[in-house]
Amino acid sequence: MLNRVTNLTMTSAAQRNLQAQQSKLAELQDKAGTLNKLSRPSDDPAATAQALQTRSRIAAAAQYGRNIDDGDSWLTAADSALSDATNVVRKMQDLTVQAGNGTLNQTGRDAIALELEGLNKDLLSIANSKHLGRNIFAGSSDAASAFTAGTPGNPPTFNGVANSSVERRISDTQTVRVDADGAAIFGDGASSIFQTVSGIVAGLRNNTDVTALAGQLTTAAQNVINGRAEVGTRQAQLDRASSVNTDLEATLDAQKTGIEKADLGSVIMDLKLQETNYQVALAATARVLQPTLMDFLR
Repeated sequence: MLNRVTNLTMTSAAQRNLQAQQSKLAELQDKAGTLNKLSRPSDDPAATAQALQTRSRIAAAAQYGRNIDDGDSWLTAADSALSDATNVVRKMQDLTVQAGNGTLNQTGRDAIALELEGLNKDLLSIANSKHLGRNIFAGSSDAASAFTAGTPGNPPTFNGVANSSVERRISDTQTVRVDADGAAIFGDGASSIFQTVSGIVAGLRNNTDVTALAGQLTTAAQNVINGRAEVGTRQAQLDRASSVNTDLEATLDAQKTGIEKADLGSVIMDLKLQETNYQVALAATARVLQPTLMDFLR
């Protein structure tokens, strides 16, 4: 059964067609102005999901970048402190070797003991170094200092938390320790390098043999050097992670652009084509809906 086609039917159909063409033209004009493929989720739900996932990964990569920078500043501070500690310990070793000279009189031994005592205080100050108000060598401890200076007869004590560390996440699967183990580097209590040097000082002043303590100092000095080497290894790991993360950020940004941004040349071509389509629709509608005498008699 054929439906009767009236002027109203033709007018309504022409109006819907023109509105559809105009809507497409307006959409392309907006896209040409912003170059955004996705103005709303309904434009492309699948692409919207990809865009949200990519944005999430970009945010995570940016956070990893901040963590790497923060970790690098921690390790740089630790390396600087251990560099100073290494210089102090080497000076201690030189003085201890000098004190082993059998021709050295008591005045000379006392002078070396005094200098070693001063160096021991310097080393303790280095061991209590801080970064951003936090102890570098005390793990997760919030103590005022990593080491407490000893009293006569009592060695310095380590205030850090055993088996604890300060770590930074640098990727989905990696974390890096950014502090240094003060107990392993400087020792604790009677086994600390501070107590060893105090024993050497006492031996020099009492004119006793310090050969055994000199051997302990050599071992303690190696612990400091090993601690600095470990910090350097972790710095190299952070450098590699930084390079990988920078490349990842660039890749994700390119993916995000590909998903969310339209190609300017393609958009302009589509816009020109739609403008032509709209003009054709206007011309066709004008020819189909010619005014009649009744339009002028209303």
